[in-house]
Amino acid sequence: MARPLRAERIRHDGAMTTSTQLPWLAPLAPGPVHATVTVPGSKSITNRALVLAALAGTGGTLRGALRSRDTDLMAGALRGLGVPVRRHGDELEVGAHDGLRGGATVDCGLAGTVMRFVPPLAALAQGPVRFDGDERARQRPMNGVLGALRALGCRVEGEALPFVLHGVPGRRGGEVRIDASGSSQFVSGLLLSAARYAGGITVRHDGPPVPSRPHIEMTVQMLADRGVKVDTDGATWWTVAPGPIAGGEHDVEPDLSNATVFLAAAAVTAGRLTVRGWPERTTQAGDAIRPLLVQMGCVVERHEHGLTVSGPARLEGVDADLHDIGELTPTVAALAALASGPSRLRGIAHLRGHETDRLAALATEITALGGEVRDTPDGLEIHPRPLRGDPGRPWRAYADHRMATAGAILGLVVPGVAVDDIAATAKTLPEFPASWSAMLAGGAG
Repeated sequence: MARPLRAERIRHDGAMTTSTQLPWLAPLAPGPVHATVTVPGSKSITNRALVLAALAGTGGTLRGALRSRDTDLMAGALRGLGVPVRRHGDELEVGAHDGLRGGATVDCGLAGTVMRFVPPLAALAQGPVRFDGDERARQRPMNGVLGALRALGCRVEGEALPFVLHGVPGRRGGEVRIDASGSSQFVSGLLLSAARYAGGITVRHDGPPVPSRPHIEMTVQMLADRGVKVDTDGATWWTVAPGPIAGGEHDVEPDLSNATVFLAAAAVTAGRLTVRGWPERTTQAGDAIRPLLVQMGCVVERHEHGLTVSGPARLEGVDADLHDIGELTPTVAALAALASGPSRLRGIAHLRGHETDRLAALATEITALGGEVRDTPDGLEIHPRPLRGDPGRPWRAYADHRMATAGAILGLVVPGVAVDDIAATAKTLPEFPASWSAMLAGGAG
């Protein structure tokens, strides 16, 4: 049994902790949450835009760009390949360059966008590029990207992190067949760089349906916005024509998947919360939280200032196929654990290969609070039970930002929930504890 921790030493004042510090005691909501929040820019858009600006070669500026561990790792990877990247507040300036260079080591951390998006880019550099990352990153699947690059004539030493890729400028490109059922990032990573291959690239998917397809739609839309021609059936094949990629300026939307965490605070406390700047149209998967919250009994209003969610007196359970929006699973699972009836979350077997095995992690941690969860082959079945935390057995984040925020959601209404590694939120939500405390104070962050 874990040694009990003295509560007065557990931080709950908004201070960021690290994995070597004591757990963060998730603050209980004193009542219904009423707040307006501003969410930082989308990690998915920021990192795609960085890659495209680097491939343009003429430079570009990203306004509203996220500053987080994942985006810092992407900027560092591009600098290592000879691309100037400078930050000014929430703007990222990507400078012009004469070509990509090898001889670098890319630190992927735990960022799927870095480990899957940068290798096709590095294949166009002059010389070898070594890739490595966190210990858990070495367990994440890379076969879709590395197998495709080998089929395109690249020399790659290794099957997963760490590996060395030998870049050669002016690669021809061509057609590749991959099984992308493990991650949509396999497809997006190839498409982002495809226009700079002399013959373009066609990606054909062979296998079960690709998960998280909104992320591929985001990639296709961002390519089209920069003048790149993409043909696709939307599910099994994508063809990118060779040609230039336009630089210029790009506005980054708020990260809607991160916004769902704050909306959940209103849902579980019968409160009312507004996220500023919710886009009218978007390819972000986080937008799919709206109908899910409605199914669970919330009132959802989109207006000129953003999106407002009002929570019900009792949350309803939900039967939901989350295959295309798997990143929302930890948030939805936290809501389901607090609902008045059972929930079934389906189509998300691919989450076993994310930052951690999210299905096993959610089942373990909710059960530790007294919940009843069955880990099924393709998802979770959650039967609500009275929950109570034990600071001596913290909610484990597994170095996964979305597991950490799921613990914070539960901690709003479950006494004694302490998250062992709230610093994991720095991956996509910098200064999360301070933002969470400001929300509870009714501030307009």
